[in-house]
Amino acid sequence: MADIYDVVVIGSGPGGYAAAIRCAQRGASVAMVEKEFIGGTCLNSGCIPSKALLASAHTLLLAKRAATMGVEIPSATANWPKVQSRKDAIVGGFRKGLTELVEGNGIKILPGRAIVTAPKQVKIETDTAPMEIDAEKIILATGSVPVELPSAAFDGKTIISSKEALELQQIPQSMIIIGGGVIGCELACVYAAVGTKVTIVEALLRLIPMEDEWVGRLIEREFKKLGIEVMTNQKVAAADKTNESVRVTLEGGKTIEAEKVLVSVGRKAVCDEETIEGLGLEMNGPAVAVNEKMETNVSGVYAIGDAVGTTYLAHGAFAEAEVAADNATGADAKMGDYSLIPRAVYTFPEVASVGKGEDACRQEGLDIAVGRAFFKANGRSVGHNETVGEVRVVRDKASDRIMGVTMVGAAVTELIAAARALMGSTEKPMAVSFPHPTVSEVLKEAWEDAFGMSLHTPPRP
Repeated sequence: MADIYDVVVIGSGPGGYAAAIRCAQRGASVAMVEKEFIGGTCLNSGCIPSKALLASAHTLLLAKRAATMGVEIPSATANWPKVQSRKDAIVGGFRKGLTELVEGNGIKILPGRAIVTAPKQVKIETDTAPMEIDAEKIILATGSVPVELPSAAFDGKTIISSKEALELQQIPQSMIIIGGGVIGCELACVYAAVGTKVTIVEALLRLIPMEDEWVGRLIEREFKKLGIEVMTNQKVAAADKTNESVRVTLEGGKTIEAEKVLVSVGRKAVCDEETIEGLGLEMNGPAVAVNEKMETNVSGVYAIGDAVGTTYLAHGAFAEAEVAADNATGADAKMGDYSLIPRAVYTFPEVASVGKGEDACRQEGLDIAVGRAFFKANGRSVGHNETVGEVRVVRDKASDRIMGVTMVGAAVTELIAAARALMGSTEKPMAVSFPHPTVSEVLKEAWEDAFGMSLHTPPRP
């Protein structure tokens, strides 16, 4: 007889484990099925390892620039094996801790490939014998995979995805990165910092194209200082492997060559085909179609995270997991405004935003005021020699509501959560006290400037 659970969660990434824990906290008996490593892409080949490598790269850059701060460091080089072993240790530590956390909540972790053969029925294929379990409710958290280009198919060695880029055992002399979005730009920073000659090829007109135009311009300017060559408005026609390199041909006929080619043109949702057929799931392309309650078209089956193709963000998956878990255990929860889920890019400098940017507001026909403040005018930022970038706050003039905040600068991914509290607010910033001297004051200055009341912004004509 098959084991019976109140909820079975398929996938253990940020969405999956969060949903499993929340269901257990709400009194449900829960099983979580994972075919590879607990933590999913985020922990094992995404968020966590990439941030570990970025931290090492940033430390190296700080050491090289230490003389500006009056600190003499005769030489600073990357010990790449130690960088990689540190990254692996971080991932391993979190993997162990997450396993203990999940099991500590009374959740059964079942290794193997889960196939939903019918509503409430899950078959788990393992290396030994398959097993079957029954579930009153099912939450699909099956994640995503890198998008592959027909003109530059992955081989895992010279033409690689972000997964392989995080695991390289040697620093390549040169790398072409196809795609100037979040993943491509972050990994460009890692490898440029440790000495790789990096070239980014982006099909659209600017880097980080999901953000306002000024962000892409500023990032491209700073990337040039890191030695990164940026080629925008360029599409790849072919990538041909030679004995020791890859020759990339652009659509205009120009060719460039590098030791490695990283294809980072995005990720796409993934869900097991047998599950799709077994349930008769309604799909949006490769993504599972859901409503605002994270319900699929099949009663008792929910889907969250990258599998539904909404944010492709770990914290977006966390938010969806809360909704799905609540609903799977008897509540009536709905997802809110997706634009209020902050966006973060951990480049040098960082990019962070929440709400609607200037471009989106103008496209909607809103009459907006844009407040600006610069890190080069902030005492703490100058003291830390982190003066690149600015904060922009967008205000709707008709309602005085704050519509969005966009930041480029050091550690703005930490500051953006504070900006989230401004969204939709009509509160005037003059009555809100920010500690001095802190980097956070740049947010207040931009917020005040959106009302034309900034103390430290020179008057405009």
